Amino acid sequence: MGVLFLAFATAMGIGTFIENKHGTNAARILIYEAWWFEAILMLFVVNFVANIKVYRLSRKSKWPVLTIHLALVVIIVGATITRYTGTEGLMSIREQAVSDEIISDETQLKVIIEALSDSVKERQIIEKSLLLSQYTQRHNDFSIHTDLANKEIQIDYADFISSASEVFQANNSGYLFLKLVLLVEAERQDFYLKEGEARLLNGRTYSFNKPTENAINFELTGDGLVITAPLDGFVSQMTSDDSYEIHKGTKNEVRLKSFYTIEEQQFVVPELPQRGEVSLESNSGNMNEVLDDALILNVKIDSVQKEIIVFGSEKKIGKPELVIINGMQLTVSYGSEMLKLPFKLGLKDFRAEKYPGTTNSYSAFESEIVVIDDQSSFDYDIFMNHVLDYKGYRFFQASFHPDEKGTILSVNHDFYGTWVTYIGYFVLYLGLLLILFDKRSHFSKVAGKLKKLNSSLCLTVVLLVVSGLKARAQEQSLSTMLVREKIDSLVLSKPVPEKQALAFGHLLVQDWNGRMKPMNTYSSEILRKVSKSNTYQGLNSDQVLISILERPQLWYNVPLIYLKRGNSTLRTKLGVASDATHISLAEFFERNGDYKIQNEVDNAYKSIVPNQFDKDYMEVDKRVNLMYNALLGSQLRIFPVPGEKNNKWISSNELSGFSVSKNDSLFIQHSIPLYISGMLEAERSNDYAEADLILEKIKKFQAKYGGDVLPSPSKVNAEVLYNKYDVFRKLYTWYTYVGGLLLILSIIFMLTRGRKLEWPLKAVRFLVYACFILHSVGLIGRAYISGHAPWSDAYETIIYISWATMLFGIILGRKSDLALSATTFVSAIILMVAHWNWLDPAIANLQPVLNSYWLMIHVAIIVASYGPFTLGMVLGLLSLILMIFLKQSNSKDLIVNIKKLVLTTELSLTVGLVMLTIGNFLGGQWANESWGRYWAWDPKETWALISIMLYAFIIHMRLIPKLRSEWLFSLVSVIAFYSILMTYFGVNFYLSGLHSYAKGDNIVTPDFVYYSLLFIGVVSFWAYLKYKKYWFKLGLS
Repeated sequence: MGVLFLAFATAMGIGTFIENKHGTNAARILIYEAWWFEAILMLFVVNFVANIKVYRLSRKSKWPVLTIHLALVVIIVGATITRYTGTEGLMSIREQAVSDEIISDETQLKVIIEALSDSVKERQIIEKSLLLSQYTQRHNDFSIHTDLANKEIQIDYADFISSASEVFQANNSGYLFLKLVLLVEAERQDFYLKEGEARLLNGRTYSFNKPTENAINFELTGDGLVITAPLDGFVSQMTSDDSYEIHKGTKNEVRLKSFYTIEEQQFVVPELPQRGEVSLESNSGNMNEVLDDALILNVKIDSVQKEIIVFGSEKKIGKPELVIINGMQLTVSYGSEMLKLPFKLGLKDFRAEKYPGTTNSYSAFESEIVVIDDQSSFDYDIFMNHVLDYKGYRFFQASFHPDEKGTILSVNHDFYGTWVTYIGYFVLYLGLLLILFDKRSHFSKVAGKLKKLNSSLCLTVVLLVVSGLKARAQEQSLSTMLVREKIDSLVLSKPVPEKQALAFGHLLVQDWNGRMKPMNTYSSEILRKVSKSNTYQGLNSDQVLISILERPQLWYNVPLIYLKRGNSTLRTKLGVASDATHISLAEFFERNGDYKIQNEVDNAYKSIVPNQFDKDYMEVDKRVNLMYNALLGSQLRIFPVPGEKNNKWISSNELSGFSVSKNDSLFIQHSIPLYISGMLEAERSNDYAEADLILEKIKKFQAKYGGDVLPSPSKVNAEVLYNKYDVFRKLYTWYTYVGGLLLILSIIFMLTRGRKLEWPLKAVRFLVYACFILHSVGLIGRAYISGHAPWSDAYETIIYISWATMLFGIILGRKSDLALSATTFVSAIILMVAHWNWLDPAIANLQPVLNSYWLMIHVAIIVASYGPFTLGMVLGLLSLILMIFLKQSNSKDLIVNIKKLVLTTELSLTVGLVMLTIGNFLGGQWANESWGRYWAWDPKETWALISIMLYAFIIHMRLIPKLRSEWLFSLVSVIAFYSILMTYFGVNFYLSGLHSYAKGDNIVTPDFVYYSLLFIGVVSFWAYLKYKKYWFKLGLS
């Protein structure tokens, strides 16, 4: 069983990297749909069933384990049904149209063979399902044998090229080719016609020097290149407005670089025929241009052989290629199959809702459908997470047409496979919960052992944990004395009063993603992103923003823009000191206004794989743009456009693009300048009444024209308080302090056994609990402000992981100050990671698919599981370090502590495994309810399953005699955590998939990963030597 766990996990891990590099089909062929992979699953079933007898799981005390094993068998059976009987596809419907056809996800080769003899009228259709990849040529091979009209027919696979494009190489000794540029589905595609051949292109036959009936024929004559069309058409000159008609069956001189339209065919002949060779090349590396794949076949009819190339791809109907070989006409196509439904769907209306003020940021989309059947007809609305179930088919809102006049539905037909799998899921959930709560389970027995052990601590390990935790920060002094004097005299000596700044901070603004937020949030985001600080010289973000609006020329010269340490090339280019961390916007420009780093920025954005220098230039360019726009006020979208259907808000700079009444236009144009003028006047008179009045008028204008999208006053107040206290940024410092204090007091208590320390220990534990309560309040506040569960992006999930780690540390470490203090440090480190530069703490809108109760269930459970896994990793490492300090004089006492840590680790890993398993399979249900597929081998879900396999192996190690070892259990508890890191960070930032945050960057593995592995290797080897010497000597293993 242990071998199966490891083999299954290894195969899946390899599969995710194959998919990332070579595509989904390659991973399916080599791994997920390979016979040996299915054999592993079958061996799992055999083992699950056999273990019922081997471990006597039918006993009442073993029912939880029996339930889990039977559930896994049912799940594998359901997956098998889905694998071999399920059907998936897409259905596209325009408004007011009706359809009963879906395009299948699977590709197939279709060959229609017809005998051309007048005396023999025979026809044969061959269909073969195919799964092909350019990377798996050896696995693509197939051969078809048949006969028709007494002729032997053989069709052999020759080659497969993904995203293939025809490439012409000029060669005077080659064949003569005519180049055609066709408009296919609104996209330009190049084709080459070989002299003496006819090709079926875009549903119509084209020929070159081979007159063919009902074809668009090209001939090279003494008078030049001529065209004969089977239908009337017209030609448009691309260089002028001239056009003329061409008539059916008449020869016309070909006009080069003119646009031909013959019925549905649209094409251009760019040049005269040339001699050369045409080859196919893969264009799969170009993500901006997706072309059809090319399947190359060798067709042999009796002794006559010919090569055929057909183009097609998944989720597209194949384009037929017509060829005649040895008296047989073959119509060959490759692509998805069009499937018929036993009923029809009509689209009455499609509705796309957008976030306020945005043009392409969708909050939801919905299809108003009518189901038309011989037996009944009814209306139904399909939208995200609200599916249509009818006659075994499930319809999901997948996408829509660009003009928002049509819908694209995902269709799934897998009634039996889905329900068998769902039954397995629910039985599995029951069994996993019984593992935790049944008093006769192994989990309860381990908890019982833990209660019997002494709770003494180890001084040495504590010191090692505490060491090295130090942070430092420094700020660059102002660049010139003149700027400092102006800042002191004009800004710092008389800053904007906090009362007025607070009122300004409550003004609402609409960001570029359509989110409505207080000005306080906008100003704090600007200041934090530009300067990497929440304040400037004692001024809060609202005071800074008002001052910027008052005196933009001054702030143009203020050293506010942060420069990342380490890039000396950037500093040299800008002409600033090598140790400068903050410089002014002025220092980015030459005296003539030229942007000093324009070339470097352009090259960085053009780079397909940006290096670290490119990234530094892009980051600083974004800060420059933010500061520049802040000086202009161009992002202050505080004015709702009266009557705008999508509730768009604008800044005064954008007013010219909208039709607004004269009075409203004057208000939008002048209110901010009047407010700033009032604030400047109030600096002299100390009377802010006029400025306050103008601000109040702006708020009334917002309520009058933007009331539909205004957040409630309580939400605005909550967000301002959230920004003010920034609880998560402060918590990692507080966690570090109270965790360290708890460790120090517990050490002294351990050494002295003084009862006087019991109350201080209780007080520090109370502080830990208080920090946890603040952590919880912060999460609840973020959820209230955003309107969705606080685990929808990288920043939110990390602060939630930190919360979950503390929760399980408090639960599992109630009687162990070591476990509680270690947990507190882990939570502090996790929160510190959350505030690294590459995680944005800004609250954002949700994508439609995430706006679901499934998010709260699935993501909450699966991300919370990282908490106990993190705790298990830390305790495992502590156990190894404790083993290093084993010696004759302290072995017995120290071993008690190690055993306690090992038992706590096992409890923690068991809780994590239960939660990760439930969370991952709940994610499958979410996927099935959202887009009709409960398992798609997405890298995120696959790596979660890999983690489940690894931790299941660790939990089962106690059943393998040679693996029963406290040292080995502690080691693998640490090493297995790398699978959790890969599940979260690795998938999000390395691999492509539905859950990926990556945007094409070539992410390099951080050095700390290698250093940590080296550290673990040294510690574990040293620990093993001591473990082997003293543990075995005392006969305790």
